[in-house]
Amino acid sequence: MLALLAANNTGWVIGYVIGIVVVLVVVALVVPILLLARSIGGQALRINAGLEDAVRHTGSLKELNTTIESATAITEGLRRGRQKLGG
Repeated sequence: MLALLAANNTGWVIGYVIGIVVVLVVVALVVPILLLARSIGGQALRINAGLEDAVRHTGSLKELNTTIESATAITEGLRRGRQKLGG
């Protein structure tokens, strides 16, 4: 009877050991992934801040066409004035 009881417990012990090993392997695989994700999140915040700065610093470029049109009108006027003066 004692041998039967010992054989029965051996199966449970083996099952627990296998379960613990599986959990440790999963933890060993997931922890580096979580650390990498945290690093990527930090980099994403820095990238986003850089992009927001770029938007702020280049916002006036939307008025560039107006500047070009004004410069063209000025240079055409100067050219007409030079032609009238004989130059």
